[in-house]
Amino acid sequence: MKFRQALLASLLAAPLLPVAATENVQAAADCAAAAGLFQIEGLDVTGSEAVARDAAIGRSDMSPVSHCAVQGKLDQRTGVDGQTYAISFELRLPENWNGGFVHQFNGGNDGRVVPALGQVLGGDRSQTALGRGYAVVSSDAGHDGAAVKDAGLAGGARFGFDPQARRDYGYGAVARLNPVALQMIEAFYGQPVQRSYGLGSSNGGRHAMVAAERMPDAFDGLLIAYPGFNLPKAAVQHAHDLQALAAISGDIRTSLSKDDTDVLARGILDACDGLDGLKDGLAQDIDGCQKAFDVSALACKAGQETGCLGQSKIDALQTILKGPHNSKGEQLYAPWVWDAGMASSNWRMWRVNSEAEAFANLPRIVALGAPSLAQIFTTPPTRVEGSPEALMAYLAAFNFDTDAPKIFAKTDEFPESAMEFMTPPGADNPDLTAFRAAGGKIVLFHGAGDPVFSIRDTDTWFEKLSANKGAELDGFIRYYRIAGMPHGASGPTADGFDFFASLTDWVEKGEAPGAVIASVTDGNKEGIAALGKVTRKLCPHPQVARYTGSDPASAESFTCQ
Repeated sequence: MKFRQALLASLLAAPLLPVAATENVQAAADCAAAAGLFQIEGLDVTGSEAVARDAAIGRSDMSPVSHCAVQGKLDQRTGVDGQTYAISFELRLPENWNGGFVHQFNGGNDGRVVPALGQVLGGDRSQTALGRGYAVVSSDAGHDGAAVKDAGLAGGARFGFDPQARRDYGYGAVARLNPVALQMIEAFYGQPVQRSYGLGSSNGGRHAMVAAERMPDAFDGLLIAYPGFNLPKAAVQHAHDLQALAAISGDIRTSLSKDDTDVLARGILDACDGLDGLKDGLAQDIDGCQKAFDVSALACKAGQETGCLGQSKIDALQTILKGPHNSKGEQLYAPWVWDAGMASSNWRMWRVNSEAEAFANLPRIVALGAPSLAQIFTTPPTRVEGSPEALMAYLAAFNFDTDAPKIFAKTDEFPESAMEFMTPPGADNPDLTAFRAAGGKIVLFHGAGDPVFSIRDTDTWFEKLSANKGAELDGFIRYYRIAGMPHGASGPTADGFDFFASLTDWVEKGEAPGAVIASVTDGNKEGIAALGKVTRKLCPHPQVARYTGSDPASAESFTCQ
């Protein structure tokens, strides 16, 4: 992008190393010397080592290539809350570098440096940008989520009492770290970065969308997965969910059984599975399904105890899918869609019961969502205890008339509201003119069964962008909606896709993405149970993959229409 020439002109006056060492001995020597290269203001390189590990699915630190791993901290300081802060990061520099850079945007509340592998966000976790030759950086977004030891489940969100930590979490850390990472890469290899990508899912997808607006020249391509770009509003939904589901049994953890969500999924498939031309366990016509399915048809009849849903459960499901409202009837977050992914273990983990002892079996919307809503996304922040009882009580008492507006509030101490520091500027009417003018490309995907961020929110964002850009839209963004997929590549769907390859081919070869072929990965037990070992086409929105061929197991039997 445009700013690279300026960056290269300001490279550090340090000895430059070869682009790629040909022997591991040389790679280790280069890596050992790396810390001395990076003389950047505010930077403390805390360690570097040459590592070579075999890829292993399921490990958090699988590494298929020899590389140099550098750890560092930027801008160490003491916050107004007395805690120590810094932007901690890890930069991995592959021995055989392809000239590219990936900024790995992480999820949740950040707060830890996830290994800088650049997983490409499909169901095959062994596929990484590092393994494809990209240098990759990862950070904690400016705070240590484990710093507050005595706050229980609320500790990871306590950084919300420091205004700068809030800002860094929202956008500041990415903006500060990105040019530093580029300088370090170029100093290490002695050559300019040829192309630059950002990728992330969930909150990481939000980071990417923020970067497209705030840093339009920084990335040649962005891979954005199920983004929480309206995260403060989605956090209000968590309170809405707790109140609706707890009304069933008095405890959200026992509100909907696995049998209940299975009944729901079967009802959705009975009504919707054939709308795409084939009854195969995957209802790809997502919009058609919303018209075809009526959850009230699953209500138990007199004397019926199995294979149906009680009225209180139907009422709760209808309530949560409408999204939260205040007493004036104003929509506070997006509505949701009916999708068979609502029976997935992922959907239940987030919304009903995590089955995690560390969370006292609380769903993640309570264990993670309540502390974040209280301490990060409302202003001024409210200190909550980290016990399960305290977190449930906070959400149960949340008032949609008086508390929900606090996501827009600001004070002298907190001069930016949560919606300002978290949400991409102009997200309610997106344009992305500067990003498009710089030549940037976006591949965006979202699962219809996502229990954390509504696909309808992403739909609306894309539709408004389409209205603003018209025919120009086709030149820089593709949006894919994935039936059956919950919060991440898993669940009763075809999860083996590679949108990162589609993005890089678009940026580097000029090949605009069309239909993307997806398989069911070996590790996706729910996908295998629902679909078997099939392949399917994922079509760019608004197209739908419809069955038009012969072999029901093959993606080639589907056409994007």
